[in-house]
Amino acid sequence: MPAPFDGPVTFADVQARIEAVDLGESPDEMRAAFARLMRGDDAGEPVPDAATETWGGVDALRLGEADGNEVAVWFHGGGYVFGRPETHARPAAAFAQALGVPVVLPRYRLAPEHPWPAQRDDALAAVRALQDAGRRVVLAGDSAGGHLALVTALTLAGEGRPVGALALFSPNTDRTGLSGTRQANTPRDAMNADDDDRQLAEMTFRDRPNDDPEVSPLLADLGRLPRTHVEVGGREVLLGDALRLAERACAAGADLSLHLTAGAFHMWQLWTPWLPAADASIRRAAAALAGRH
Repeated sequence: MPAPFDGPVTFADVQARIEAVDLGESPDEMRAAFARLMRGDDAGEPVPDAATETWGGVDALRLGEADGNEVAVWFHGGGYVFGRPETHARPAAAFAQALGVPVVLPRYRLAPEHPWPAQRDDALAAVRALQDAGRRVVLAGDSAGGHLALVTALTLAGEGRPVGALALFSPNTDRTGLSGTRQANTPRDAMNADDDDRQLAEMTFRDRPNDDPEVSPLLADLGRLPRTHVEVGGREVLLGDALRLAERACAAGADLSLHLTAGAFHMWQLWTPWLPAADASIRRAAAALAGRH
């Protein structure tokens, strides 16, 4: 699989690469450009050592040997409009290795061709199928994938079939204006901007109100969360989303830990294994889920 770097890098190196890639305007342009940004190609080459599986009618990639009853499910980010399992294989594989279980990356449907709740329905179908097969499931996700993991975990808890734990990397949790960093951190976040985030949300949620708990899970019953760990960067547009989630979840009695990396921008975990801070974040989340925090 092509690689964007061939050795250790800094945040400045990553930012230079991000600034050199124009994501374009249309969903197709965004998808191809994001794949080039993350992989160096348009995601046409397969991921080494990845198996193709189907769970609940949803295609997925699996990384690692499925030789036990535990599995991690990683929902990829990309604002529900771009991204795919191939663009997130590296951080997902690093997370699985740190946790000691295989990881499954569902190929959920993307907006605007498939607006919400298509993404939620695919996520639930895949996780329910894994649970029905006797697997103990933990969930992870970055950005929009963090939102999807959060909504999926809350929905399954309400059904009486909770997941084992939850790792959220810079989750998108609120669209009602409770965060003070969406605009304030836009000039500092190399990977995200408030206007771009709003545009992707409009493609996905269309006319759903911002106070719908599936749009803003910060407003849901957070006391139903399993053990949860949140990773967020100090330069992020979504910093406030993570901080408000931690405040409300802890107030509701949830077992939640949060780590803030001061110099990090959005989705820095995607740059493993070249960015040391990415490796540290992934290992920290896996340790928290394993009860070692």
